[in-house]
Amino acid sequence: MRFAFQDPADEPVWYGSFRRQLEHEFTDHGHLLTGPEDPDLGLVFHVVDPAAPHPFLRKHRATFSVGVVAVSGSTGDDLLKEVYPYLVRTISNGLVALDTGTPVHPWLITPELGCYRLGDGPGEQPYPALYQALAPMAMSRLVIDNRFLPDLPADLWAGTDETRELTWASRVVDDWGLLPSPFPIQNLLSAADWRYLKHLYGIGGLSYGNFSIRHDDSRFWMSASGVNKGNLVDIGRDILLVTNYDAEAEVMVLSVPPQVQPRRVSVDAVEHWMIYQRFPEIRAMMHLHAWVPDIPVTSFNYPCGTREVGEEMSGLLAREPDPGRAVIGLRNHGITATGPSFRDIISRLQGKVRPQVPMAAVGTHS
Repeated sequence: MRFAFQDPADEPVWYGSFRRQLEHEFTDHGHLLTGPEDPDLGLVFHVVDPAAPHPFLRKHRATFSVGVVAVSGSTGDDLLKEVYPYLVRTISNGLVALDTGTPVHPWLITPELGCYRLGDGPGEQPYPALYQALAPMAMSRLVIDNRFLPDLPADLWAGTDETRELTWASRVVDDWGLLPSPFPIQNLLSAADWRYLKHLYGIGGLSYGNFSIRHDDSRFWMSASGVNKGNLVDIGRDILLVTNYDAEAEVMVLSVPPQVQPRRVSVDAVEHWMIYQRFPEIRAMMHLHAWVPDIPVTSFNYPCGTREVGEEMSGLLAREPDPGRAVIGLRNHGITATGPSFRDIISRLQGKVRPQVPMAAVGTHS
């Protein structure tokens, strides 16, 4: 992986030591230090100016961006309230809040409101711990591109029994009041930053989470990205037919009506594709930004839309007594439930789902 630092014009006194130690950690693991303009840049660290926070310009590159901001004295919820707006305003994949006291300790802040101090465990050191937390996420492979083929058969344009079941399930879950977000993000941001976040990510209605259901042995219907998932109706816009995954091009293939301007499928489509391919007994899946106690949990909070999520989820399902009726936790993110139908999934989750996702240090075991 190629990594870089976007050095600030006015270098803070703590920055030189931070950069040297993190550079040493990444190069020791075989990663290549490059510049922020590198077209193949995989990871960049950029210092956030609290007075004028700006994003790193990715320029259409799949670059994992980590903001860095200095803090002093704040911890836990107080720290999260202080620095989370910087993560939002810089559109970062993560934020390092560097406590510049003695000794220096980094905190890792994630979009899901993870907030944990690194290097506190027995024998742990801050910078190796920061590397262990960031590297798996930064090196994960995103599959977020869509290829739309206007070849959906006419007899499917109005939907099927499966899409109507998906619509029903989305409305039931909407009534649970879990979404748009179980995280109290609006309490951590100013009104202006909250409006900005909603505009940026298209948050509205049940826009977090997703639903999918098999159409046949190789294809499945799935909710679109950025739509009100409490009212999934229109084929090609709210609900799309996923027909293939082009692993070489890292793109999801979708069949849509020729007369419809389609929306992108949910970013988690590659995860669902991998699970449906491996487990023919699974007919429906539901992903919620919520929690169920005492369930298997992934090792890392990989970004949504990565192959790594699908691979680890498939591995955890394979260890379940009944993969066709399971609930798996995505660390610091939410749950994915499988079942023979949405009615079965909902009956198993009703009354057990907790709106707040518990946060745990990256890479620890639950």
